[in-house]
Amino acid sequence: MRKYVPFLLAAILLLAVAPAAFAQAAEKAPPAHAMWIAIAGSFGMAVAAAVCGLGQSRVAAAACEAIARNPAATDAIRAAMFLGLVFIETLVLFTLVIVWVKAA
Repeated sequence: MRKYVPFLLAAILLLAVAPAAFAQAAEKAPPAHAMWIAIAGSFGMAVAAAVCGLGQSRVAAAACEAIARNPAATDAIRAAMFLGLVFIETLVLFTLVIVWVKAA
């Protein structure tokens, strides 16, 4: 128990100092660069959506083929397919959040 005390104290100190660090005013990007940020964000979102669509179509095709080969394993294949689709979709969602934060 004593070996965790320094880590606990360091975490408490970090949590105590964090509000002061985030209390500073954020710097705004100059208006001239706002257009380029929007263009780069749009390009990144388009690439992420395209790759997501390709990945999801490959997952669905592989799942259909696996179910056709072994109909008894339909439930397990479906669960694995949904998990794969969720991981693929998070790419687009994370990209959307990054574009949204950068554009603001």
